[in-house]
Amino acid sequence: MDLKRERNEKAAERIAQRIWDEWMKSGSATIDLLLQWSSEATRKKEFAVALDFLDQIVMLEPDYAEGWNRRATVHYMMDSYSKSMADIERTLNLEPRHFGALSGMGAILKATGRKELALRAYERVLAIYPMMRNAQNEVVTLTEELAGEGI
Repeated sequence: MDLKRERNEKAAERIAQRIWDEWMKSGSATIDLLLQWSSEATRKKEFAVALDFLDQIVMLEPDYAEGWNRRATVHYMMDSYSKSMADIERTLNLEPRHFGALSGMGAILKATGRKELALRAYERVLAIYPMMRNAQNEVVTLTEELAGEGI
């Protein structure tokens, strides 16, 4: 995988964007439109509306990982961590290398005080996408915090 080997941050970001572009391809005009509408609603912070569209996506295409990931993101934005985590699990069952879902998992685990598990999630992100700056920063921060707590 090119993303794993790329050591230039900007080049890695371009590869990651190509991967996201692939993940976005649903193969269905209906799903693409629902995804577009959910993105617009999310941008406007109309989370209930976004969830309605995303619920339709995961019902119509339960094997479309990005539908689950997007729904996980909206649940996260609503502080519904358990619902977000359930959707992250579905995403990762369908696409185990989904660095976005793993990063979301790390954020939830950190926010809920489970620092060791958060650290492991971010380490999984870096195993796939070593140049992801946010994950690098989280690993450093969590490692320092856990060392201070004497793991």
